[in-house]
Amino acid sequence: MTFIRNLPGPLLIFLGALSLSFGGLIVKSFEGATLWQILFWRSLFFSLTVLAFLIISYKRETLVSFYKSGLPGFIGGIILSFGFCGYVFAMYNTTVANTNFIISLQILFLAIFGYFFLKEKISLITLLSIILAMMGVLLMVGNSLSPGELSGNLAAFTMPITFAVLIMIVRKFPSVDMVPAQFVAGVSSSLIGFLLSTKIMISPHDIFLGFLAGFFQVGFGFIFITIGARTTPSAMVGIIMLSESVLGPIWAFLFVSERPSIFGLIGGAIILFAVLLQFYSLLSKPKKTVSD
Repeated sequence: MTFIRNLPGPLLIFLGALSLSFGGLIVKSFEGATLWQILFWRSLFFSLTVLAFLIISYKRETLVSFYKSGLPGFIGGIILSFGFCGYVFAMYNTTVANTNFIISLQILFLAIFGYFFLKEKISLITLLSIILAMMGVLLMVGNSLSPGELSGNLAAFTMPITFAVLIMIVRKFPSVDMVPAQFVAGVSSSLIGFLLSTKIMISPHDIFLGFLAGFFQVGFGFIFITIGARTTPSAMVGIIMLSESVLGPIWAFLFVSERPSIFGLIGGAIILFAVLLQFYSLLSKPKKTVSD
């Protein structure tokens, strides 16, 4: 696993985003599992994947890695578990396109949180991007008249917020390995799914999908991102993570023929335009360190 930790941070972020982009496709492919059953099995396999990664990486020092992650790791894990719950709820109750477009707001939350917690200044273009993105989300959410779809859109907001909080913690404590926090998040969300499910057993087909979601999609996705974020500026993390928002609806369209609504497309286009403004802002100014 040392090979993974030695890869460039931006590359790890992209690989993580690529893995996460299959989330909507996998959730939509479940045949009979309920929302909370999906959450339980997905989180269970995710927890086992992270634990295996930690054991391979630390061997006899695995328990020590949890101790060293300390309070930041515990808090980060608990916060991220709410994001896991919100993600599955959103994918279950609204379209993949809507969920991914809302998740793309993480770059703006990263900019806002970076301003307050990492003392990174917000430029005029970034402020304009935030306003435009909020307009796009309001258009998308405001026209979801169906209570189920509206609740799914609102639940999707937990992902960019909790993700931004996690990245702030990772960036604030770059010397602390936050992978143990992923295990805490998995166990917490698995417990939530267990408590809210009427029964746990599902079909072998759906258990296999839960394995794919927990092992490949979320497991490798968040392991890559957590490691890569230690050496990648928060704003760049947000930009690279946009590949998840672009690829997610493509997989859903190609494999499950899910077509986003016209309001979802318009709102998403406004959000992506706002993000491109932020991207232009970052490219047009000289490189700075986080301390700047």
